[in-house]
Amino acid sequence: MAEDQTAVAATEAELSDRIADLVEYLVLSIVDDVDAVSLEVIDGTDASVIEITVAEPDVAKVIGRHGRTIKAIRTLARALAARLGTSVEVEVLG
Repeated sequence: MAEDQTAVAATEAELSDRIADLVEYLVLSIVDDVDAVSLEVIDGTDASVIEITVAEPDVAKVIGRHGRTIKAIRTLARALAARLGTSVEVEVLG
């Protein structure tokens, strides 16, 4: 029984890592300072949270006008998560 739970937890982590790869690809194509980009994946019981950290001047680029860019990134991440049978939230940190 414990092995099954460990296998499920590993699978959840692999799924959230695939989603994080997509988010990282999108963010890296937007920002100027690619070296300052870092992602942290926090696997929760209900959903995974992907926290994006970028350089201060790039925060506005990732968020976009009226939040359109981050909304699009979140939409793509949620669509992939739904396809993989999980859920995800994307947050931007300065």
